[in-house]
Amino acid sequence: MNILVTGGAGFIGSAVVRHILANTNDSVINVDALTYAGNLESIPAKLQAERYIFAQVDICDYVALKQVFDTYKPDLVMHLAAESHVDRSIEGPGAFINTNIIGTFNMLECARHHWQSLTAAAQNEFKFHHISTDEVYGDLEGTEELFTEQTPYAPSSPYSASKAGSDHLVRAWGRTYGLPIVVTNCSNNYGPYHFPEKLIPHVILNALHGKPLPVYGDGKQIRDWLFVEDHARALYKVVTEGKVGETYNIGGHNEKQNIEVVHTICELLEELVPNKPEGIANYKDLITFVKDRPGHDVRYAIDATKMQQELNWVPKETFETGMRKTVEWYLANTSWWQRVLSGDYKLDRIGENTK
Repeated sequence: MNILVTGGAGFIGSAVVRHILANTNDSVINVDALTYAGNLESIPAKLQAERYIFAQVDICDYVALKQVFDTYKPDLVMHLAAESHVDRSIEGPGAFINTNIIGTFNMLECARHHWQSLTAAAQNEFKFHHISTDEVYGDLEGTEELFTEQTPYAPSSPYSASKAGSDHLVRAWGRTYGLPIVVTNCSNNYGPYHFPEKLIPHVILNALHGKPLPVYGDGKQIRDWLFVEDHARALYKVVTEGKVGETYNIGGHNEKQNIEVVHTICELLEELVPNKPEGIANYKDLITFVKDRPGHDVRYAIDATKMQQELNWVPKETFETGMRKTVEWYLANTSWWQRVLSGDYKLDRIGENTK
């Protein structure tokens, strides 16, 4: 199949692209605007063979986006492109409204017109898969409940509100126009190629450089952690086997307080990098509690029973195995994150690669 992946140079998107190219015979059209978090180096050159096409296109540019659909005629669409950092959404919400809502609207309209032009047989095979977040549900403070596919939306931040809006648009296009849509909502991802502003890579790299490890508030916010390669497997299952019109929650079954995550990283580094920066006795000594961010949700937790029962998916990695793989990856791939920190990863950007 010919699969169009938006945001394929981002963290989760690149994991999806790597999974498809390494484990299937499908072709990928990677559509990415290459904003600050987009990194083509997250897709190893050895995977970029004849089944891979990259188009540097912003999903907010309807004309350019439509040209991609008209040129490559995808069989399936996996829509991951989004602004996704909560802190950035608080500082500047406009970009989140533009990309996550207007961009998704453009994607839906391009997909709808493309789908309507297909033969009946091709229409039956087509799917528009919208990848969203568990943050649209708000939080679960003081409860033992889990987010299910029926949990009402109660977003807390400009980021989660913009993603909630995009989810509603996707479902509306499914109901109003009959566009064959499917939606997934995932928990916090972690793993290789994660942009260093996010908690886990930020802590790893700060610790290696002897810098403070900032933790919001008391660090007791709870998240369900999902290894990104497990998520990529799940997303491919949904787009190829999921039922049209359905929502699937994807979680890692790994609830941890943020402070526990930081402690785990410190313990792994004590084992793997015992030679610390000068003046540092223990990595945990670098932990620094900082003022909590506004509207910080206390607890997220996904019930992924539907994924297991209907699509036979469960995560392969526990939090412990996934975190070890993650820390080891950052230790073994210093050139990747050094080029991100220096900004050199932006130097080789191109208009479009159609090899």
